[in-house]
Amino acid sequence: MPQVMEFKLPDLGEGLTEAEIVRWLVAVGDVVAIDQPVVEVETAKAMVEVPCPYGGVVTARFGEEGTELPVGAPLITVAVGEGTAPEAEPEDSGSGNVLVGYGTDHSRTARRRRVRPGSAVPAVAAAPAPAPAAAVTGPVAVISPLVRKLARDHGIDLRGLRGSGPEGLILRADVEAALRVPQAQAQAQASAPVAVPAATPVAVAAVGERVPLKGLRGAVAEKLSRSRREIPDATCWVDADATELMAARAAMNAVGGPKISVLALLARICTAALAKYPELNSTVDLAANEIVRLPSVHLGFAAQTERGLVVPVVRDAQARGAESLSAEFARLTEVARAGKLAPSDLTGGTFTLNNYGVFGVDGSTPIINHPEAAMLGVGRIMAKPWVHQGELAVRQVVQLSLTFDHRVCDGGTAGGFLRYVADCVESPAVLLRSL
Repeated sequence: MPQVMEFKLPDLGEGLTEAEIVRWLVAVGDVVAIDQPVVEVETAKAMVEVPCPYGGVVTARFGEEGTELPVGAPLITVAVGEGTAPEAEPEDSGSGNVLVGYGTDHSRTARRRRVRPGSAVPAVAAAPAPAPAAAVTGPVAVISPLVRKLARDHGIDLRGLRGSGPEGLILRADVEAALRVPQAQAQAQASAPVAVPAATPVAVAAVGERVPLKGLRGAVAEKLSRSRREIPDATCWVDADATELMAARAAMNAVGGPKISVLALLARICTAALAKYPELNSTVDLAANEIVRLPSVHLGFAAQTERGLVVPVVRDAQARGAESLSAEFARLTEVARAGKLAPSDLTGGTFTLNNYGVFGVDGSTPIINHPEAAMLGVGRIMAKPWVHQGELAVRQVVQLSLTFDHRVCDGGTAGGFLRYVADCVESPAVLLRSL
């Protein structure tokens, strides 16, 4: 006999505790194979396709698209065993895999095979007891919880519906069809003028648009709030003449080969500065009351995407040259804008480079990316009057700012770091001395 297995939302790693259902890849009645992706979810860090470790017939789905589920909550149930599907295996023969991989590839088509209505398989898989083939006249246990909830939320009496599923089973489509009838009536009445009383300021505030603080936005809010609560941050800044740096970049790119980005040059300067001032490549362990200085620079950088601002991480940035850094920045930015960053691409940073100049602003006092200890901010590089070699000239000027955790160092260290960065920007030869 088939056995109904419940697949729960797995632990997606990196300390995540919930995920939002973005898109179901299977429907009730579909035949699924072991490790076939069944749902696409959005965590606070990435879009993830979740594969099911069981093969068989989907008997129920839990949660509509847009619903947020905690880790451990039921996702789907699958009838496995003899007669359910060619791919099905017994209870202990699931793949054991929780995730085949992180990220979302929208070009991949989910493998789906729906069982034909009227066959014996859906009746066995969908319910432990048979449902009547005629109109439903009383409570029926085999109706999925999702359909029951949809009907309950909209005041639909299931006893008055005729199911279109196998053996009269009431499906979600049946409930949605019933909902369209009163909606059509309401639309016919909507054209009549209705007197609306003037709203008070309090009423306007009460009915304003409400945006759920969840998913990526919720994770950002929580992290920034924690940063403000825990980190006594301070910011120092300086204007620097970037004319020579821009000229050096132009000369590099004129030679041929892959183009070197300004961000890559700034990143190379950062790693050199962190080698001189390792206090800023650290984190604070509150439990042990210790400052942990980190051996490698995992450099985060801000990237704007449709989902919002994310911070991908370049691993071991201190071991990369400008060309390698340019390539990695370009790769991660492309993956981020495609919505395919893995959680591991967004965690583990030790220092952040924030180029807010791309937004056309000169300066900022950003919040530190917890649990890091510092962030270098870079404003727009633009032509400004500047005293150069004792004379007034038009130069390419940029404002640099360093926001740092005052627990890991004092102002002298922070100022020394920022001054070294500015010196390298103004005279790239300074950087060459440390290579």
